[in-house]
Amino acid sequence: MITEPKLENRSDQHYVAIRTQVSMQELGTGVIPQLHREVFAWLGKQGLAPSGAPFIRYLVINMMEKLDIELGWPIARALSGTDRICAGVLPAGRYASLVYIGPYEGDGLIKANAALLDWGAAHGIAWDSWQDEHGDGFGARLESYLKDPGNEPDPAKWETEVAIRLADNRPQ
Repeated sequence: MITEPKLENRSDQHYVAIRTQVSMQELGTGVIPQLHREVFAWLGKQGLAPSGAPFIRYLVINMMEKLDIELGWPIARALSGTDRICAGVLPAGRYASLVYIGPYEGDGLIKANAALLDWGAAHGIAWDSWQDEHGDGFGARLESYLKDPGNEPDPAKWETEVAIRLADNRPQ
C-alpha cells in the first residue's frame, strides 16, 4: 500500500552515516542492515541514541550502474565523524513524502518512489536535483525505515517513508 503524497516544511536534521556506492543488486544483499547496525553501534560507543528512524540518503542515482548513498541515523545535535562515519545535515526546506507499507522484496519501494515522482510531475513540482556526471543528483532524497525488521516482524506491516526536497524551499 502507498499513502497519498503530502507536502511539509522540515527543519534541518543532523545525522551520522556511512557513505558507499552500490548497485541495485547489492542493496538486496544485506548491505542496508549491516551498515545501519555499524552506525548504530558507533553511536552507542559515543553514549548517544538516534533521534529517529534509520534511513538511506540517495546522493546520486544511476539505476543501471551505481547508487551513491549514505546509510544513517538522525541525531539530536551535530557530531564529528571519523574516517568511516560521516556527519551531515539533511537540509531544511519543503519536502514531498509518502509512506509505503509492505515488504522490501519485490518492487514495492520502486513503485513508491515512482508514485512520488509521478505525483510531483503532475503537480508541477521541481525537485532539488540536477544531472550529475554519474546520474541524477539530489539535495535530499531519502527512504526512512519507520517500521522495519528491527521493530516489526511482519513484513506486510513494514513502513518506509519516501521523501524528496523541493527545489523551491520557501516555507508556504
